[in-house]
Amino acid sequence: MLSKKVTDCNAHGQDSSYFLGWEEYEKNPYHETKNPNGIIQMGLAENQLSFDLLETWLEKNPDATSFKKDDQSIFKDLALFQDYHGLPSFKNALARFMSDIRGNAITFDPNNLVLTAGATSANETLMFCVANPGDAFLVPTPYYPGFDRDLKWRTGAEIVPIQCSSSNSFKITKSALEDAYEQAQKKDLKVKGILVTNPSNPLGTTLTLHELDLLVNFISNKNIHLISDEVYSGTVFGSSNFISIMEVLKNKNLANTEVSKRVHIVYSLSKDLGLPGFRIGAIYSKNDDIVSAATKMSSFGLVSSQTQYLLSEMLSDQKFTSKYLWENRRRVKNRQETLVKGLLKAGIRCLSSNAGLFCWVDMRNLLSSNTFEGEMELWKKIVYDVRLNISPGSSCHCSEPGWFRVCFANMSDQTLTQAMKRVKSFVDFMSKKKNQSRHQPVLQNSARRTKSLPKWVFSLSLNQLEVGEQC
Repeated sequence: MLSKKVTDCNAHGQDSSYFLGWEEYEKNPYHETKNPNGIIQMGLAENQLSFDLLETWLEKNPDATSFKKDDQSIFKDLALFQDYHGLPSFKNALARFMSDIRGNAITFDPNNLVLTAGATSANETLMFCVANPGDAFLVPTPYYPGFDRDLKWRTGAEIVPIQCSSSNSFKITKSALEDAYEQAQKKDLKVKGILVTNPSNPLGTTLTLHELDLLVNFISNKNIHLISDEVYSGTVFGSSNFISIMEVLKNKNLANTEVSKRVHIVYSLSKDLGLPGFRIGAIYSKNDDIVSAATKMSSFGLVSSQTQYLLSEMLSDQKFTSKYLWENRRRVKNRQETLVKGLLKAGIRCLSSNAGLFCWVDMRNLLSSNTFEGEMELWKKIVYDVRLNISPGSSCHCSEPGWFRVCFANMSDQTLTQAMKRVKSFVDFMSKKKNQSRHQPVLQNSARRTKSLPKWVFSLSLNQLEVGEQC
């Protein structure tokens, strides 16, 4: 008596280890004083590093939160019916903010913006606009685990992975693109486009100009679409600059061609401003048909007028946004370096990154076997014994076991320090355990000699083991 969406809930992807880790965290969340032995959440790509900057702006601009303009209340105007096109003032401010993030190398026309309730809604809406049920999108691996839900669950679209490897730091290659396209054809799937995240989630890297050129050339030759999810474009902190796909089109003189009508950007204020609860997302497209259809679809997930007004006031303050972007990047960079150094002390290395709120961490040396079973065994130890929720690479469809996404911006400095202590203790215990197993035959041969040792030696060893198991 119920729909397939209800009876086939597994299609949502909720049984992924990415979501299961969250469930375990929610059962036993860490708190510095109330629950210091709880699970520390390192699976949430949330930016909590710059709230003080936003709160200071709000204190200095009380009219924005009081819904006043020139000392006159506009509450009634905002509370009454608004159509789904969005407030012009907000769309203008958002378009300008997107240009500022990209160093004003390109400009965005607010008439080509469609507001959505977050990037999740934006990506799904584009799927509805471009793909029919059963059509496929190619997505480079590793990719954000939520895409299995966002792109597929309600749309009926399919994902075909573009297999990338650690041999070249997971960069997209021409051969990988062609292989993915051929795999889709073998499955009788019609490829409608490619979706990339730039900067990448979970890699924390920006796409190179070479990769972007490959993508543009590929979609031109195959006559398909390209969706560039650029929600982390304001968190680029390394020496490599962020290059938007729109900048590539401009430099290749494709800005006003048919190819440009098949290139679309997804953006959000959830990451760069740290406002996921405000549900502010956007689609940018030069395809009039997609803008028209997506605008109509947005009526199923509108952004409140009050939210739009508040953020239009904030984003229109360019002196503030300029200061915010600079300071936020500095803080994200410092926090990323703290994580990388903390892991390095434990003998764990990360993929070199320059953006995002996470690191792609190489734990292959800790695997009991170089398999995904070995990865899941290690992940369970980290969640239940070390009490850290991190995302295993298999949940991101990584083709190589032993990689993990570890987030660093959703916690305090003290909590991150505690997390690194736990990791160090765990790795030390694992190394000690491995060394003991190597010398086990020698220990067995000397069993007679141990009988003469005092009882306190055995008691001390047992206590050390218990401490190690608790870390």
